[in-house]
Amino acid sequence: MSVRQGLLAILAQGPCYGYQLKVEFDRRTGSTSTLNAGQIYNTLERLERDGLARRGLVDDEGHVFYEITDAGRDEVRRWLDTPVARPAGTRDELPIKIALASTLPGADLAAIIQSQRRASLARLQGLNRAKYAGATDGPEELAWSLIADSMIFEAEAEVRWLDHIEQRLAAGPPVAPLPIEPVRPARSSSPTASVRGER
Repeated sequence: MSVRQGLLAILAQGPCYGYQLKVEFDRRTGSTSTLNAGQIYNTLERLERDGLARRGLVDDEGHVFYEITDAGRDEVRRWLDTPVARPAGTRDELPIKIALASTLPGADLAAIIQSQRRASLARLQGLNRAKYAGATDGPEELAWSLIADSMIFEAEAEVRWLDHIEQRLAAGPPVAPLPIEPVRPARSSSPTASVRGER
C-alpha cells in the first residue's frame, strides 16, 4: 500500500491537516488499512521535503494545513495512470510455509493445509458478514465495497488454492522429505567467515 500516494491523492482535492488526512484515508478505504499519526506526519514531512506538498494556513486551533504542489499533482496523475507492479516472486508466508513443509521430514502437510483452510474459511465468512455501516449507494459505500470485495476475492482464491494443493497431493506421488545437499562454499571454507561476510 502506498501511503505516500494515497495521502497525496487526497490532498489533490484540497488542503488538509494531519488528523483530517487520517479520517479521509480511513473513510475512503473502509478503515481496512488504518494509519497512525506517526505514519501520516512522517509521510507529510517527506512529501514536503520532496516538493510534492507544502505547509499552508494554520487555523485558530493550531492545525497546520498541507496543500499539494504542481509537482505533487503530476505525481498523483502518474500514480493513477500507472499499473501497480506485482512482485515477480513471493514473500507471502503461506505458500512458502506449505512448500517448505512438503520437503520436511515429520511435517504433516495434510494437517497444515486443513488448519489453514479452517482459518481461511473463517476469515472469508467474517468478510462476507461485514456490512457497511454508513449511508448506502454513495461514494463512501462504493470505496468501502471495492476494498471489501478485493479482500473477499483474495480469501476465496486462497481457499481454492488450498483445495488445488490437496487434489494435487492426492493424485501425485507421495510427499517425501528433501535431503539437504552438500554445497561447497563459493569463496570461503570457514562457515563463520561467510556468516560475517568475510571473503
